[in-house]
Amino acid sequence: MFHIFQYQPLRLITQNSLSSMCLKLMLSRPVAFAQIWKSWFSSHSLLGKKNIILMGPPGAGKTTTGRIVGQKLDCPVIDIDDDVLETTWNMSVSEKLQDVGYEEFLEEEGKALLKFSASGSVISLSGSNPLHAAGMQHIKKNGIVVYLDVPTTVIISRLKSKGMDRIVGLSPGISLKDVLQFRKQFYKRWFDIRVLCGGDVEAEVVAEKVLDAVKRYQDSELETFISTRSSRSGRSTEDSHKLYFSDVVTQGLALDGGLFVPERGLPKFTAEEWQGLLEVTYTERAQVILERCIHPADIPASKLAEIIETAYGENFSCSKVAPVRHLAGNQFLLELFHGPTASFKDFALQLVPHLFAYCIPRSCNYLILVATSGDTGSAVLDGFSRLHDTDKQRIALVNFFPEDGVSPIQKSQMIGCQKENAWSVGVKSDFDFCQTAIKQIFTNSDFTGFLTVEYGTALAAANSINWARLLPQIVYHASAYLDLVHQGIISFGSPVDICIPTGNFGNILAAFYAKMMGIPIRKCICASNENNVLTDFISTGVYDLRGRKLISSFSPAVDILKSSNLERYLHLIANEDGQLVTQLFNQLENQGHFQLRRDLLGKLQQDLVAGWCSDEDCLAAIHSVYSTTGYILDTHTAVAKVVADRLQDRTCPIIISSTAHYSKFAPAILRALRIAEINQNPLSQLHLLSSYSALPPIHWGLLETLKKTGNGNHQVCAADMSALMSHIETLIQNHFM
Repeated sequence: MFHIFQYQPLRLITQNSLSSMCLKLMLSRPVAFAQIWKSWFSSHSLLGKKNIILMGPPGAGKTTTGRIVGQKLDCPVIDIDDDVLETTWNMSVSEKLQDVGYEEFLEEEGKALLKFSASGSVISLSGSNPLHAAGMQHIKKNGIVVYLDVPTTVIISRLKSKGMDRIVGLSPGISLKDVLQFRKQFYKRWFDIRVLCGGDVEAEVVAEKVLDAVKRYQDSELETFISTRSSRSGRSTEDSHKLYFSDVVTQGLALDGGLFVPERGLPKFTAEEWQGLLEVTYTERAQVILERCIHPADIPASKLAEIIETAYGENFSCSKVAPVRHLAGNQFLLELFHGPTASFKDFALQLVPHLFAYCIPRSCNYLILVATSGDTGSAVLDGFSRLHDTDKQRIALVNFFPEDGVSPIQKSQMIGCQKENAWSVGVKSDFDFCQTAIKQIFTNSDFTGFLTVEYGTALAAANSINWARLLPQIVYHASAYLDLVHQGIISFGSPVDICIPTGNFGNILAAFYAKMMGIPIRKCICASNENNVLTDFISTGVYDLRGRKLISSFSPAVDILKSSNLERYLHLIANEDGQLVTQLFNQLENQGHFQLRRDLLGKLQQDLVAGWCSDEDCLAAIHSVYSTTGYILDTHTAVAKVVADRLQDRTCPIIISSTAHYSKFAPAILRALRIAEINQNPLSQLHLLSSYSALPPIHWGLLETLKKTGNGNHQVCAADMSALMSHIETLIQNHFM
């Protein structure tokens, strides 16, 4: 059902008249015929018998946008208010509302929607249609619901300028803002696609965004992933086995040893779209950003919203989830420790287990392998322990950590967070060995094949090598910038610097990704401790591990020499040259070093600056900040603070990522505060810290975990590949068989 020429609501051209017209036009004006045929074919292939259904609050521009979309597609346009409700009732919508009242109006409106049907059309819903569940279920069956998401303040301004004072639900004591906020829950329930519409965006632009969004929705083939080590010439041969988001979440590491990245890069937001997120909550920002990064064919918007709400709704002790706090001068802290295990890892690992459980096939069991230098362990154990019981039966996890390379409280956490489907194994080595061992296990096809055939179990990764781990980190870097704008500290477009304590390069890479997506980040500052291989690399272009030994420090989460996510960054600045990336990392593996070309080093130094901090300077910074502000930094944040002080030029604000709560590193903190005698019991240390009444307060979730679990039991393994594989097989036998 379609028509060819200008927009005429509800007027269709019959098949016979179309054939006659096409024949005449083809003979008399072949060029014009070709253009019209191309236009018809485009709309027919985009819509077929489906409808595009525009949904949003009153004042969102649904009617105007619908007419423009209809013109562009040469298809019927139906406005529910004008063409259905008023025709059915023989009175205006406002008269009907005044006549029957709020509740009866919704029921009558829903009944009219249930009697309505169309195909191949653009339909503009009323603002209150989504409040009637049966009506929406009916119309959604044959359509793609597009939510025109306009900021509430913009809607209020538009409605007031039009003198619209009667909308469904508005009554004495209930403000227009309350009505609009109430309706959002219904809009979120029904949409397939969200289109962000700022205050000054022309309807023509919105219509183009709608068409682009519908095309994306219908073509998941556009959003595939490649390995950082795949060659351009080899990609054409891989087309028969394309990989999508759900594939890379479950697979973790590419078969060639590389890391997965989106083939077409990350989505970009306009300045207007970012500014449309200024007033919304953290969870809403997360949903909008992740909807653009995860194709709805992998995870539908409604399911993604449910997962995000589960991850961030109640599991974080701060309602703002990732608040930004002014520290001093032009320095701000992004507090990333309000999750259940008190570190930034919670942002990804409260979310990823649910993404993973949704994406994996039901026919196979999965064992997740994790290597941690500290905070990942308890976060991943806690995250996977929150899965539904049915998912726990088919998903288990083993967490490898350096037995003597984490803080006592981190170790107690990892042991205490063990559940029926999640275990911790201490390895008599360092983090680099644990991480390298996991990579080697994934690329050992004999071993992974044996596990699949013998036990019906596949291996997967939840480290930051997994692409899904990076996406939630992009969200909090973007959100921090938006918070500074919302607080009036900067205007949108003004630059900020970001300083991050960096080990495995995932967190700082996520900040760079946020910059690529449109957040005005000027410089990403990489802060290292005495394991400063990244500082040297960013300064010289030489990544050199020859003769370097890992140094145990007060900031163990960045006690790393091999930074896995650096590979993704180098792949990006090398214009996706997988052969070069393979050459560099093979040389690192075999010879212990590599050197960047001069042009690539120049690109790198445009994005990144780096510095490092000694343990002594770290403790001094903790003491100094507490003395002047009453705020206690954890050891990793202190490393970033020292580096920020040295490298910032004070021409713009700098956001320091506070990646963990100081409670996790109590012995070092007490030493920094110059406590002479430190009890070795982790609980006693936390009680002592709580007596300081400092900011932020003691992380009570951490305190409760230690109270309940004590030190418990865990397995310890030699630094030997055969021993690790034996542990893995035994755990599979015990859990799945």
